[in-house]
Amino acid sequence: MGLPEDQIAELKQFFREIFAATEGGIIYLLLRDAALPSGCMPARMDLLLCPFERDGYPSRLYFAERVQCAKALNWNSGVRVLERNWSAFSWKIAGGLRLLQMVQEHLRALR
Repeated sequence: MGLPEDQIAELKQFFREIFAATEGGIIYLLLRDAALPSGCMPARMDLLLCPFERDGYPSRLYFAERVQCAKALNWNSGVRVLERNWSAFSWKIAGGLRLLQMVQEHLRALR
């Protein structure tokens, strides 16, 4: 199952570098050096979007490390995908969103 080219093009308007990779039959999008919402530490980092259902979530956004922000989030660390360790927090968003909307909704939790 591929990803819609128009949605990839939409993501490229907001993220400098995007790489697609597949592991275990799931397509992931690596968003390199992505800007995080204002007030987050660090301000930039690599993100990994899983736009498909995983671990009981309609989509997941993984972070290269835990993010310090104003909200206390329930972080899970040690998720290994594409030969890297990632962190994610518990946050469900609606299904059926475009790729950019998925990323925006996940990042909204950091505000």
